[in-house]
Amino acid sequence: MKKKVLIIDDENRTRDFVKKMIDSFQLDLEVFTDGENVETGIEAINRIQPDIVFLDIQMPDGTGFDVLNSLETKRFEVIFITAYQEYAIKAIKFSALDYILKPIDAEELHSAILTAIDSVDFKKEDLQYEALENNIQPGNRRKLVLKTQECVYIVDLIEIIRCEADKNYTFFFLNNGKKILVSRTLKDFETMLNGYGFFRIQQSHLINLDYLDRYDKHQGGAIIMKDGSALPLSPAKKDQFFKLLERL
Repeated sequence: MKKKVLIIDDENRTRDFVKKMIDSFQLDLEVFTDGENVETGIEAINRIQPDIVFLDIQMPDGTGFDVLNSLETKRFEVIFITAYQEYAIKAIKFSALDYILKPIDAEELHSAILTAIDSVDFKKEDLQYEALENNIQPGNRRKLVLKTQECVYIVDLIEIIRCEADKNYTFFFLNNGKKILVSRTLKDFETMLNGYGFFRIQQSHLINLDYLDRYDKHQGGAIIMKDGSALPLSPAKKDQFFKLLERL
């Protein structure tokens, strides 16, 4: 059976453009362009029951988040459509949801739709949408969604002691003793957590400065965390690290 794709965007040309590109991929999809705002988007979702929804964030009568909040159940994959300067990009990333940027690139669109097709038959996690609702509020503490093969975790940033790279995977070490392995690179999380009190001390280690205990000068020097872990400090990062210490 064909998967159903719904495009919700207030610009007719964007909806038509995305539909033409998706059609050109020659995938087994039926594409609808019925949603032009929050009200018609909600109606179209309830009527069409799509498998995948491309959802614009800023619309004349509200936001894409308003669409999601109005639905009791969300049995579809969401791909947000957003502009480069969009404030919500980081909130979407923190919530482990997907998005494509305007102007829309064919390769990015193709990659996003393939990922959605692969995920569409799995159970949707309301926890991710709850995290998103929290993360889009400017005054709220950020919550990070960590997806493993077995589970989806919602983690407050203050719970993270440190992150450690393992090839294309990242281990998260939490203050409750839990260790979570995620199939994303440390570089991804370094970028995402920039500005939230995290510092990459070495190629394999990203630390939460709130859990820094001391710098031990013995045996070449090591960073000691409050959980007792001793981590190497890259010589290239020493100056930057000690400047940070002066500001703590």
